[in-house]
Parts: sequence; C-alpha cells; structure tokens
Amino acid sequence: MQHSNEFGERTGRVVIGGAGGFMGGYFVDRYRSQGREVVTIGRSGADLRWGDTAGIAAAVDGAEFVLGLAGKSVNCRYSEANRAEIFRSRTDTTGQLSAAIESAERPPALWVNSSTATIYRHAVDRPMTESSGEIGAGFSVEVAKVWEQALFRDDLPKTRRVALRTAIVLGDGGVLGPLRTLAKLGLGGAQYDGKWPVSRARVAAGTAHYPGALKGTQRFSWVHIEDVARVLDFLEAHPELSGAINVSSPNPSDSNGFMGDVRRVLGVPFGPPMPRWMLELGAIGIRTETELVLKSRWVLPERLEQAGFEFAHPELEATLRSIWS
Repeated sequence: MQHSNEFGERTGRVVIGGAGGFMGGYFVDRYRSQGREVVTIGRSGADLRWGDTAGIAAAVDGAEFVLGLAGKSVNCRYSEANRAEIFRSRTDTTGQLSAAIESAERPPALWVNSSTATIYRHAVDRPMTESSGEIGAGFSVEVAKVWEQALFRDDLPKTRRVALRTAIVLGDGGVLGPLRTLAKLGLGGAQYDGKWPVSRARVAAGTAHYPGALKGTQRFSWVHIEDVARVLDFLEAHPELSGAINVSSPNPSDSNGFMGDVRRVLGVPFGPPMPRWMLELGAIGIRTETELVLKSRWVLPERLEQAGFEFAHPELEATLRSIWS
C-alpha cells in the first residue's frame, strides 16, 4: 500500500538513527501517521540499540530511506570529555549506518544525515550559501566537518547521500521552551556580544569566542520543524539532489529581531538586552556555552529554492504564533 505526501507517493521502510530527541520524535510520529514502517535506533527506548550490528544491518537492508540524527547535544559545557563525546557520538553512529548500507543486498536509495549550519564562519557581512559559503574554524566547525566526512567517506554507489546543514530548528520543544520562560520573566532581550577573558585552554581547544557582532546584530538563521520534515519529503521526491543542503528559512533574523518577535508574540512589552558578562555567568550556571547565541549564523537555502522548494513557514513572527497558538 502506498502513502502520499505533497511531493508524491511514498512507500517503504524508514530507518531513523537518533530518534529520541526533539526532531527524531517529530519525524517518527509523522512517518507513522503516514502509514510507513519506521525502525528506530537509539541508546534507549528505541527498536534497536547502537552497537547491534546485525539488527541495524537487517533494518537498513531493503529500507527506502535512512535518516541519521544521532549525536550528543552541543548544549553543554565544552569540557574535554564533552568535546570528545560530541565527536565520538557523531562519527561512531554515522559509521555504523554507513557499514550497514555498505553490507546491504538491497541498499536504501537515500541516506540523509544531520549536519549543521554552524559549519560556516561567523558571518555579519553576507549570507552563506552552498555555492559561496565559507567554512569557518574552531571546535564547532570541526565537529560539522568530521560529521560530513563520515557520511561521504565510504563508497556507496547505490545510495544517494545528503548532509542537512540545518539552522536553529523551531517547534514545540527544543530551544523555544527556555526562551519563552526567559521572556515571560522579563529577560527576553537581545543577546549582546562583548569582551570576555579567553583562556589559553579555550584557544587551544578551538572553543574561544571573540566579539564579532555588537548590540544584538548577530544573525539568527532558523527553520520550522515542519519545513525540515517537508524538506525530507522533497529530497525523497528529487533524486537529483545530493551533497550538502542548507535547511533554513529564506528570511533569517538577528538577535534583536528574533527576541523582539518572541516578546511580541507572547505579549511581553519589554526585555532588557543581555550583556555578554551576564550571558557567560548564566551559561556557567546552566552548563552551556554562549557561542550558541553569540555566533552569527547567516545562512540561505540556495539549493532548495533553486530546486523549487517553497517553505510553508517563511516568516518568523508567523512561525512563532503557529507554534505558541
């Protein structure tokens, strides 16, 4: 029996690695609601566990589509142990999927693996596209590069591969929960960059952040989770697309505009700017990194738009209203 989406009839098994997170849970529910068979791989609560070589191979063999999402969250302090686990969790799980596809008698036609728009440099002068974007430097960029290298490393001639360079994903969960709470507490102002002491250890690890966009002008590229799902449908229906694909609304904002839209949608009249010293102390307290809000991510979906993809949620304020309505 075939099951359709707006981009055509789809059938067959979907294998999702890393299905326990915000995005993975959304995609599992979506595909199952379409009537498709879904096999999940994860550390717990999934159909299969990472390291189950025979089970993963059996699931992948004859599947129509493999989706790799696994990897330790970067929403943590960049300690030596956490940095190592961020790398290992991505390269190891991607390697397991690649090995399963390589051994399959009936390999999947499509393998889409997560990457990140953070692979591009801190950009305040112009947007980054697949054709003209400049790869950045530092720990987060190296993570993205190694992740993509693991995806494309092996010779898999029967399987088309796509790296999703995804911007900040907005939906009922993820980053919007904490931001909503902060805004309602009167702390929903733009994040202001500024000077902050940088240790030699951070320089050596590539985790140092230097001021690059003042007074909330760092760009904020984003995408609605439904549009990420629609991109996956689009990729299944367009076999000419492979390689790196930017997944980001064509209308990025900046910190001022994004937090202004958050306050406006929530009916919060005012939120003072958050200076870097306050952000750094807060990041230590909640065990995260300020790079996540201070790096300027200015990304446009050039290849998707050239291929004819139209975003269902192109405008930020309307997107926030649809999520919080």
